[in-house]
Amino acid sequence: MEKNLSNFFLNENIEINLTNFATNLIVVVILSYLIKLIYNRYSHSLSNKDYFSKIFVVLGITTCLVITIVKSSLALSLGLVGALSIVRFRAAIKEPEELVYLFLVIATGLGIGANQVKITILGVLVALIIIVFFSFFSTKKINKIDLNVFQLSIIFNKKISNEVFGNILIILNRNCKEVDFVSMSSEKKEGSIHFEIFPNSAKSISIINKELNNQIKDLKIIFSRKGNISL
Repeated sequence: MEKNLSNFFLNENIEINLTNFATNLIVVVILSYLIKLIYNRYSHSLSNKDYFSKIFVVLGITTCLVITIVKSSLALSLGLVGALSIVRFRAAIKEPEELVYLFLVIATGLGIGANQVKITILGVLVALIIIVFFSFFSTKKINKIDLNVFQLSIIFNKKISNEVFGNILIILNRNCKEVDFVSMSSEKKEGSIHFEIFPNSAKSISIINKELNNQIKDLKIIFSRKGNISL
């Protein structure tokens, strides 16, 4: 019995069809490259996306190759498990989003390497469609916020009086849908007030700037939206 079991592990090999393997490689390359394009276009990662995504195609091919070879021999698959158990990867992943794309590429190689071509293609396409959908929705939401929310900072060369503060509120409430007071500091020779405002329209920014300069002298007005815009 031991001899038969030994022969099973040593001789139980499955012949690899080269045509089928070449087709699988082409599919892996196409899917991995598609994942690369989606990552470069829709990822919010702060790292070098072009440099990071270069490994996607090679990673997909490597995974597919490993699975194809391993499934042809039970003994080889057990040996691979033992070999990989002592391998430690110390590459730092800066963004969780990067892990998602890496696992998607690896899953692509695993699925195609296991000859589950249709299921793999369907799964990858569904995953990419979901990524594009949520990225579009997120970008649209961010753009909407960026266009409507401003940080307003008013810097004075003198102490801020209650009258001045009241006049500022009147001007802001007249030209904004919503005004949120953030902070204020006032000393003998200088002071500053900070608001978060939702202007009625794009023209409201210019109107606020003009009215504040007309009513209050010796001040600096800063509207900020991601980058700083000084007026």
